[in-house]
Amino acid sequence: MRPKRLLIHSRRHPSAFLLLVQLAGMLLYPFIEGEPAGHAVFNVFGVVVLSLTIRMVRRTPGETRVSIALAVPIIALLALQTLFDLRPQLLPWSSGLEALFYFYAAGSLIAYMMGDRQATTDELFAAASTFTLLAWAFTHLYLMVQELHPNTFAAAVNAGAPRTWSELNYLSFALLSSTGIGDVIPLTTHARALCSVEMLVGVMYLAAVVARLIGFTTQGKVMRRHPNAPREPWERD
Repeated sequence: MRPKRLLIHSRRHPSAFLLLVQLAGMLLYPFIEGEPAGHAVFNVFGVVVLSLTIRMVRRTPGETRVSIALAVPIIALLALQTLFDLRPQLLPWSSGLEALFYFYAAGSLIAYMMGDRQATTDELFAAASTFTLLAWAFTHLYLMVQELHPNTFAAAVNAGAPRTWSELNYLSFALLSSTGIGDVIPLTTHARALCSVEMLVGVMYLAAVVARLIGFTTQGKVMRRHPNAPREPWERD
């Protein structure tokens, strides 16, 4: 695909573009997180995701200036971690702010999807992108809790070691989708409370937002049906 056409598609469907970038990061980061420069590369990637998210929030009822106000200190903290090796001291702060940033972006997207009674193509992409933003927000919350209280999470492999971003992201997706908890488990009451909240958020999101969009999509198909087509039993008076 030509760069110009790619730019046009990114402007037309920013939610889809953000989703692809996030999925690419999730698939590529496990290959570099064990390398010495892996954290620096991931910080740069995080700045890219922040920029794309701010651009997407501009199309929602959310305030762009709020996203920028959260993103600026995050970028500064990530830069300090990369340049001066201050990750242990600054990671809880950057992770907490990133969690707030992604929660705000997800809330803005939900307001965008709930703002009308139609399900456009971009809104369907936004539903998937919002799910990913929520999963990333809880991942950064877990990182913050782990830095503040070591040995918060355990796993079958290297049970006593701190869990990596990929492991906590896997836990977050498992809880948000209600598909299980996997081999990463919370050990403290605070971590279990956060995990319980994420499970509730996942169930409510699927029931209230995704189901609503699916309903509008089905409704649109019924409305476009030929007028002489037989009506379904539940559509009869």
